Amino acid sequence: MSDKKIKNHKIAVFAGGCFWCMVQPFNVPGVYGVVVGYTGGKKKNPSYEEVSTGETGHYEAVQIKYNPREISYKKLLEIFWRSIDPTDSEGQFADKGQQYKTAIFYNDEEQKKLAEKSKKELEKSKFKNSKIVTEIKPAVIFYPAEEYHQDYYKKNTVQYKTYRHLSGRDD
Repeated sequence: MSDKKIKNHKIAVFAGGCFWCMVQPFNVPGVYGVVVGYTGGKKKNPSYEEVSTGETGHYEAVQIKYNPREISYKKLLEIFWRSIDPTDSEGQFADKGQQYKTAIFYNDEEQKKLAEKSKKELEKSKFKNSKIVTEIKPAVIFYPAEEYHQDYYKKNTVQYKTYRHLSGRDD
């Protein structure tokens, strides 16, 4: 993805379990950056080691910079829902704990409305005949993760693919 400067860009924030696995799905036209990090917790500037304990209250999340003239927030929501198991209240796939739970963090009333509508549509579909547990919350401070976590799927391709497969996410 390009770091190209765009005017009137918007930000979307999604927590979908392991943040390494949430970057590649958003590598689509109209998205100009995906940063992995932590949000929703109490501790300021948490480290990966601290968040990994599950005690800081943070979620592993992605912050997406996008151009709404090229890709809609609704389309980003569709990508998000297809990338997670919204019925898992304990985390995602092999990863369990607070930091791996799913959530949509909205930045304005329009994002909130669209997120709630998309969740209701998923509930109506009776996805897996289970309750949709993904939360919809107001955005709070997003802390970028350490550099070695950024674009992990590109930097560590073999380890990333092995992790995805063994975690059950590919299924």
